[in-house]
Amino acid sequence: MMSIATNQLINEYYNRYRENELVFTKDIMRILRIDPRQIYVKCSGAQWPCIINSTSFQQAKIIIGTSGGAFQQITKKDAPPVNLRYGFTELDGSPLVFFVTCRVSDVTPYMNSHDLAVVTLSFTQRPPDDLIYKLGTLLAADDNFTHRKEDRIVINEDSKRALGIDKKETIIYIQNIPRRCILWNLSFSGAKVVLMGVPKFLENKDCITRFMFSEPNEIVDVKGSIVQSFPVEGRQDLAAVGIKFDENQVPLSYKIRINDYLSTTRKKMLDVAAANSVKILDPVEAAKNNIRKQQEQEQGGAANAAKQAEKPEAGAEHTQTAQNAQPAAQQAPAQAAESAISSAGTDAAAPAQDASQAVSSESTQQANVAGTAQ
Repeated sequence: MMSIATNQLINEYYNRYRENELVFTKDIMRILRIDPRQIYVKCSGAQWPCIINSTSFQQAKIIIGTSGGAFQQITKKDAPPVNLRYGFTELDGSPLVFFVTCRVSDVTPYMNSHDLAVVTLSFTQRPPDDLIYKLGTLLAADDNFTHRKEDRIVINEDSKRALGIDKKETIIYIQNIPRRCILWNLSFSGAKVVLMGVPKFLENKDCITRFMFSEPNEIVDVKGSIVQSFPVEGRQDLAAVGIKFDENQVPLSYKIRINDYLSTTRKKMLDVAAANSVKILDPVEAAKNNIRKQQEQEQGGAANAAKQAEKPEAGAEHTQTAQNAQPAAQQAPAQAAESAISSAGTDAAAPAQDASQAVSSESTQQANVAGTAQ
């Protein structure tokens, strides 16, 4: 995992979500693949099992019993440094374990209980990159769910492969009745599908859309409702329906899939834009360098012509040559600049033409969805 994640991304996660606290619910523990049996708190050469209630990049809150040795050791006055052990299971089944050095900053009863306590452990240094990457992935997905909820992903061969969707065909449960459909597009907040049915009888119906992902294999059901429905052109038996998800019930695993795709696509777009900007600027910079060289040469030629004109034997002919040299020196840079601007404009037109073709191709894909549904 860490071979793919760059230091720049990890630093971005750390700086942006440094103070965000993530509560370890069952869903989050499942997605992070946390192994509760490997979670320990270590102090004075001994270690005790504990429960991590929540964590951030600066601190963690653990739950321990007040009658155990851990509570006695880490809460006593002038307690030595505490090490919190995190334990994860990688996708290939291998364990991932590391320690974070902490100090006790607060102790409070858990739910007004005298038997359990919540101990706040403040990190004394930046946590390992593995923890930043794992937590940052979840925090970024939740953040973009709010700010990029309407960004649409058209389902085609490339997007299916990137999302981990094997095929467009899936199942939608409309009022608990399963019906086959074809995915058209997806977003954080909803989806559009094509299925058999009469549009007016499908609107305002509760539904559950099923997504079958791979790598890793998982089935994700998302609750929502059909907010719009219209017939497919040329097919009265088919309907295209727009689905709005219930924001409070969108699974975190779905958010992560969509966020990973949008983040990867955005990075590719920035890389292409950067490459295109280099292609556009290179001819301009080269032209500017040529202009400067020509100016130096012309100025040198004008100076030499002026010196020749000062000689008595040069006569009126040399004087006229010196006078004509200065307009020539001024005209040459202007002609070179005009040529550079024309060349840069030609190179700049190419990315715009590519973007126009891409938009046309995407529109053609959406228009062919009805044919696919047949």
